[in-house]
Amino acid sequence: MRIALDAMGGDYAPAPNVEGALAVLADNPELEVLLVGNEPQVEPLLAEADSALTQRIKLIHTDEAIGMDEKPTEALRKKPNNSIAVCWQLMAEKNVDAVVSAGNTGAVVAAGLRTRLFLKGVKRPGIAVTLPTIKGRSILMDVGANPAARPEHLLQYAIMGGLFAREMLQVDSPRIGLMNIGSEDGKGNDLYRESHSLMQTTPLCGAYVGNVEGRGLYQGEADVLVCEGFVGNVVLKVSEGMAEFMMKMVGHTLLESLDQEKELAGQAMQQLAQKYQYQAAGGAPLLGIDGTCIICHGSSDSRAIANALRVSETLNDRNLNDQIVEHLAEIKLEQS
Repeated sequence: MRIALDAMGGDYAPAPNVEGALAVLADNPELEVLLVGNEPQVEPLLAEADSALTQRIKLIHTDEAIGMDEKPTEALRKKPNNSIAVCWQLMAEKNVDAVVSAGNTGAVVAAGLRTRLFLKGVKRPGIAVTLPTIKGRSILMDVGANPAARPEHLLQYAIMGGLFAREMLQVDSPRIGLMNIGSEDGKGNDLYRESHSLMQTTPLCGAYVGNVEGRGLYQGEADVLVCEGFVGNVVLKVSEGMAEFMMKMVGHTLLESLDQEKELAGQAMQQLAQKYQYQAAGGAPLLGIDGTCIICHGSSDSRAIANALRVSETLNDRNLNDQIVEHLAEIKLEQS
């Protein structure tokens, strides 16, 4: 498998990206990585690496990179040779099987949409993120790729998210819910009412459990929760902030109350934090594209980058895209 890694993507690039690539190459002799970025910055990081690993790295020079604070469409237009766009072009030309980037999320999505590398039958790709719940893990989709979704988009997110949950969470028949302001029929605006009706009457790759309120996400009321990108992104960012806040507050209170056991308590809190850190998941896939794209957190370290590369390998090995195309074709036939 060949993966294009955006070497310039992320708050601390390119060092953690190069380190993450080397770590995965050491584990998998079948993998090749195309590092896309500024050669004068990336090459010195490879100079002291094991030559057996660097033989499976190809450095592709780009003299432009998109900053995290830049407007995606404007930056893509002004910087056509940026590392994100070059990664996507490599996949469009079938030179790589996957794209991994910790760069500007809007730019990663916009560059992907420009290539029109959509799977057959997919109307709009969406980002699926895995979140912890009291019952295990669940998928939230979409978290930012499509803020102006239509009912048919949310229906496809339910299908793609269900297949993703089945393959990655190992849930045979995932429970699929629609995130809404209430659980009753008729709740929400036109988008959510129409989407609810569609999901009730369409065979999904799991059990549709209906509308689920936001608090049901972390209660584990569904294995897959579907929403449009604006809502999903707000939920994700609030969740990140709340998790950080709670860990700090609980840790501070716990340490104050356990004077004699502060070291043990600190270790326990550190283990708990590590269990739910985004680095463990690596990144979130942009589902619905012809290939694999993993979008990483902007502050990703080498462990997060390495895990994102591993996730792209897993998705490729499990033929998730073939399953998506097949299921969408079946739905289209049943509806026609």
